[in-house]
Amino acid sequence: MPTEDSGDNKLFINRELSWIEFNLRVLEEAKNENHPLLERIKFLSIFSSNLDEFMMIRVSGLRRQIKGGVLESPPDGLTPTEQLTEIRKEVKLQIREADTLWRDTLVELLSEEKINIHKYKDLSKKQKNCMREYFEKEVFPALTPMSFDVGRPFPFISNLSLNLAVIINDPDAGMIFSRVKVPRDAFRRLIQVPPENVHCHGLDKNGKEFNFVFIEDLIASNVDLLFPGMDVVNCYPFVVTRDADIEIEEDEASDLLTAIEESVGLRRTGLPTRLEVNRSMPKWVRIILAQKLSLSSTDVYTNDDPLKKSDLMEFMDIDRPDLKDKPYLPFYPCGFEDENKDIFQTIKNGDILFYHPYDSFNPVINLLKQAADDPDVIAIKQTLYRVGKNSPVVKYLMRARENGKQVSVMVELKARFDEENNIEWAKKLEQSGVHVVYGIVGIKVHAKLCMIVRREKEGMTTYVHFGTGNYNPITARVYTDFGIMTCDSAIGCDAADLFNALTGHSGKIKYDSLLVSFGKTGTMREEIIGYIQNEINNQNINGNGYIALKMNQLVDPYVIKALYDASQNGVKVDLQVRGICSLRPGIPGVSDNIKCTSIVGRFLEHTRLYMFGNNGDPVLLTGSADMMPRNLNRRVEILVPVKDNNIKKDLIKILNIHFADNVNSRMLLSDGTYVRVNRNDDKPCDSQKWMIEHRGEWNENHP
Repeated sequence: MPTEDSGDNKLFINRELSWIEFNLRVLEEAKNENHPLLERIKFLSIFSSNLDEFMMIRVSGLRRQIKGGVLESPPDGLTPTEQLTEIRKEVKLQIREADTLWRDTLVELLSEEKINIHKYKDLSKKQKNCMREYFEKEVFPALTPMSFDVGRPFPFISNLSLNLAVIINDPDAGMIFSRVKVPRDAFRRLIQVPPENVHCHGLDKNGKEFNFVFIEDLIASNVDLLFPGMDVVNCYPFVVTRDADIEIEEDEASDLLTAIEESVGLRRTGLPTRLEVNRSMPKWVRIILAQKLSLSSTDVYTNDDPLKKSDLMEFMDIDRPDLKDKPYLPFYPCGFEDENKDIFQTIKNGDILFYHPYDSFNPVINLLKQAADDPDVIAIKQTLYRVGKNSPVVKYLMRARENGKQVSVMVELKARFDEENNIEWAKKLEQSGVHVVYGIVGIKVHAKLCMIVRREKEGMTTYVHFGTGNYNPITARVYTDFGIMTCDSAIGCDAADLFNALTGHSGKIKYDSLLVSFGKTGTMREEIIGYIQNEINNQNINGNGYIALKMNQLVDPYVIKALYDASQNGVKVDLQVRGICSLRPGIPGVSDNIKCTSIVGRFLEHTRLYMFGNNGDPVLLTGSADMMPRNLNRRVEILVPVKDNNIKKDLIKILNIHFADNVNSRMLLSDGTYVRVNRNDDKPCDSQKWMIEHRGEWNENHP
């Protein structure tokens, strides 16, 4: 196996810069006129939200590396300082692009659809009176101005809160700086303005025209009520982003749940990493804010209104279905729309493939429901990573325990930004008598696995559901994910061994069917590289080596080096990597035989599917793992071989359709940039649209 520092670092694309390219592709979807208008605004919101998380986690991590004197560089050779310099340059260009798109295009298109974003100063006198009355009664009581001077310290600015810097001209004290926090928990960002012919209290939508002001504009325009008798010079919005990457000394924590609860509370108070200000803010105000936050001028990002464009997702709540994607009905494989159908007998008739969101997630919920109520089921074991709120999965796990089943659940408390949800569910599961395991020291359990043990005439039978996505019915509507139900005995035995390792102790490293990553002890990387080497052998002997991989991220230098070796030996390699890709395709003599595309569309491409030609008898693996060092070194992950030939055919067809996409797909160039796939005279192929329209036509492999 090659070492990380072997070879030329020019063969690798920097992980962080590759992510920035991914977010640029998201922003490009906001520009795409083929999307309905509100969907374009949704993509702009996602772009902003993605950038917030990147700053909270990745940029803060690089800053910690610099502070800690980290000398080791990633395979691409860029130092943390060099990475930060490139990140700032690219991000600031993207922010300006996003501002221009909103200001010059989307606002105008909204207005054409009678969805108007007003400046408070442009409202009529009657509308201003109505909005001031609303401000006094509703918003004013929730505001707390906080000035700072010799006797009052600079107020704490919480992570991602929207604030106003209020400048007051005091005849005695001179210019005074005061901060007003916008109460986002209590109010929507978009405040509806009554039309001229509606009474002041008629702030509800009238069904024909929508008029809004941003809440910060409403507050700024009535801020005189907060500072009576004072000369308010101006108000400027700003946002502070803080380090939100929780670091837990697990080996020093006597109680992991308590340690994570305490650490989550620190997320809002982490060290600042970014200051966002409106372009109109004077330089002297920016300098004061940056100094008080211990940030340099390079950490100040200027935006047009509105800041925090992630809040633009509120536009999706407007009742204008004509400006959104057309709804569709998910497919039910094998007649699963009948919840009373014996799901266990259906699985015994043959393995079942689900491709969400084109297939309904309800059968997965129904599997747990039937297991909870079935007197023949004796045990359920499950991993939970991100289950969301009001989870029906947790509901049926608790019901199973109430019905006397043995229920064990591995709840990963360290699932980033879902810690609080998972803590809440873990406590409720424990209170219902479920055996809950919180996590494993030093690694995250990211595997998606459910195992049900049932007493039958033939003896004990183990039913397994595994997949690429979380047990979350909300994200199952917008993430593309595979799931497979099976009662294959070998997979069932491996699942049992893995759960025993999760809840107890085990020295087992290699499994009979599953490919398992278990922190540093798993064999997944070696087995994947083994499959790649096998294709090199097939190419050298039979001339038919072929590899097709679809995943979220490709960063692991060992796997990338193996793919380069395959290309150099003539193996054709097709990659589809949604997000970060550190591999450079198309380098002469290195990666000539590798093509890599990325799809950003209506749904988040979240599937992982690994296909190896295997001399005409394809090997297909699917599961939770991307090819990243974190997945292969610091997590529990599984990839499961697909054994059912009908499902193999289905998955290969799905793979081919996605590789043929020439509408949403972009091609990765060797310099790390992406270009739209050249359609030439080919018929348009939108893989996601195709799946919606054709999903049920060819998935009828089982009774």
